[in-house]
Order: sequence, then C-alpha cells, then structure tokens
Amino acid sequence: MASLNKVLLIGNLTRDPDVRLMSNGRPVCNFGLALNRSYKDADGNRKEETTFVEVESFGPRAEAVGRFFTKGRAIFIEGRLKLDQWESKEGEKRSALRVVLDSFEFVDSKQDGPSSNSRIVESASSNEDSKNSPSVSKEVDLDDDVPF
Repeated sequence: MASLNKVLLIGNLTRDPDVRLMSNGRPVCNFGLALNRSYKDADGNRKEETTFVEVESFGPRAEAVGRFFTKGRAIFIEGRLKLDQWESKEGEKRSALRVVLDSFEFVDSKQDGPSSNSRIVESASSNEDSKNSPSVSKEVDLDDDVPF
C-alpha cells in the first residue's frame, strides 16, 4: 500500500528559532509556527482561527533558519509529519506531532534592507535518502545588501 507524508505550510514564527548542536555535532533548530485561518460562520460572522505547529530542522537548513528568521517572520515550509512519543517523569505516556522541515522559502520582503521593495527568496532542500549534499538556490535583487 502506498503512502504519502508531505506537509506544505505558510505561517509566522511564534518565537525566535532555537538552534543547538546534537551530540554528533549536527545542528538542530526548533521553532513554533502559527497558521491563521479566516472564515465566516453559519451566521455570516467573520471568525479567526489559529493553529500552532512545532517544527524542527537539521543540518544547513537549521543554521539558515536560525540565522535569517525571527519571531513574527513569515516562512513557507515543506516537510513531513513525525510523531514523538515518550514517558513523563510521572510515568504517563506523552506524544506530540511535529513537522520535520525538508525545505523552506522566505515569503516576505527583507525587513531590514535598504530598499522597501527588496526581496529575498531562498530555497534549501535535501533528500535524506540521497548521499548528495543539499541543494540551495538563491534569488537576490541586485539592489539588496544581502550577507550571503
């Protein structure tokens, strides 16, 4: 039986990314993502709904997210769902569903750039099954002063 585990999300970071090194020296980054939905209820009243999702990334993508993103900034991510399960100190079973980031893109304009219409688009992706290094593509306006 075939299966597919793919997640596409656009949202805003709920906190600054937390980048740490694992015991093997590989960087890992964790951050929260807020996904907003606006709709009308049965009475025609506009309603707002926010869903909060935990995201983790590894390697070069973890470093890039930690370097270029801050709380409130918009991000487009592609990834997969992962279920973490553990036992609390009290012996209770716990679980959390999170997204493991495979690639990301900036979706807003550069916030601290010299021009109001400057735009950065970066895509960093990898295939963990592949032995090749991750591919990175960048598109930067020439009038931007970008530290890449």
